[in-house]
Amino acid sequence: MEKLEKDAIDLSTVNVFKLFRRYFVPTLLGMLSMSAVTAIDGICVGHGIGSDGIAAINIYVPLFTIATGLGLMIGAGCSVVASIHLAHGKVKAARLNVTQAMALATVATLLPTAVFMSFPRQTAIALGASPHLLPLVVDYLLWFTPALVFQAWEAIALFVIRLDGSPKYAMACSVVTAVANAVLDVIFIFPLGWGVMGAAFATAISLVMGGLMAVVYLLFKARTLRLLRPKWSRRSLMYSLRNVGYQCRIGAPGLLGELTLAVLAFVGNLTFMRHLGDDGVGAFGIACYYTPFIFMVGNAIAQSAQPIISFNFGLGQWGRIRETRRIAIGTAVAGGLVVASAFVFAPEVLTGLFIKLDTPAARIAVDGFPYFAAAFVFYVVNITCIGYFQSVERVRPATTLALLRGFVFLVPSFLLLPHAMGTAGIWLALCLSELLTTATIAVMFVTKRTDKLHRRSPRA
Repeated sequence: MEKLEKDAIDLSTVNVFKLFRRYFVPTLLGMLSMSAVTAIDGICVGHGIGSDGIAAINIYVPLFTIATGLGLMIGAGCSVVASIHLAHGKVKAARLNVTQAMALATVATLLPTAVFMSFPRQTAIALGASPHLLPLVVDYLLWFTPALVFQAWEAIALFVIRLDGSPKYAMACSVVTAVANAVLDVIFIFPLGWGVMGAAFATAISLVMGGLMAVVYLLFKARTLRLLRPKWSRRSLMYSLRNVGYQCRIGAPGLLGELTLAVLAFVGNLTFMRHLGDDGVGAFGIACYYTPFIFMVGNAIAQSAQPIISFNFGLGQWGRIRETRRIAIGTAVAGGLVVASAFVFAPEVLTGLFIKLDTPAARIAVDGFPYFAAAFVFYVVNITCIGYFQSVERVRPATTLALLRGFVFLVPSFLLLPHAMGTAGIWLALCLSELLTTATIAVMFVTKRTDKLHRRSPRA
């Protein structure tokens, strides 16, 4: 049997804090670079076009977040299953899981891409574009959507690359994407004057670069988790469908986490449009450019802990699992506080990066950011805890929590709080949803439901 190469990171014996730190720093930098891809768009569009451009891109955001969520769902599930296979020395099975994950992402992304490209106006209207913003949304959709498959490839491959013991290469993929996007945005929007189309084209090219870097690693550079040549027999296809189905079940909370961003953008856009018009959507659009950064802080913590937890789950080493969980939650609280402080104490600076402060949209954003920041600690902790449940194959609690924060609590919060508290209530809707989710998690831990994990055998 082929042995797992040990020259990378020994997940079973090295000090847990050192392991977590070794994963977390490059993972966080890589995740923030991914978020910078869309933020750089917003900054260039805000200064090159204005708040209408930001509002138009924010209307498209749900499609981008769904594609990213698809990658996170497949990638997280694949990484958990592959980690457990590696813990048992089943290298070929782990490689097969990675190959199946990439194939599924390709099919699942290209099919909706064809639909969106065939019906761009209808898609833009369904996303909530007003007649005034419709041409800008359609422009962005047509030039950006073809790159969604590369976004999904990169999202999956980054999980695998980190598990393969190369977190710095994973970071490099994200950094190259962000830097290329920044350079191309400046060129396309300002000297060339391509507007929203230029922003979309710049991001599309940068995502293609990052996705290809990730795929090249899996094909030629991987230590252990290289892609295999797929088999096309009926038996192999049935086996692959069963495997990817199980991976998707484990990774479903990752998709739901991104869908939370999509729902936040979609319902928030409608709510701000109803109460404050296009300027309100522009202000909320600035907040939505920052929201992926908050999500990626939590995601970086969860993904840094995941290889350690899943590998030791495969070995039954519960002491190392509990220690990793404590470190992850502590990091989540600290990270949430740091980001919230920036929104509370420097809303003018954060808003001014995107648009001039003397515009109506800017004034709405500056007033609302401190309320919006109230959600951040709960937000990051919730993502971290959901990632923990995924890592130990506890699909039901992970999925339940993701549904609660993304749909059950979030939508009613947007519907009810504005009537009770006015404009402040719109900004506080996310906080109420995340707070209720954190309370649910606390109840789960206090009642020791998670202790049942210690009596479960890992899936071999």
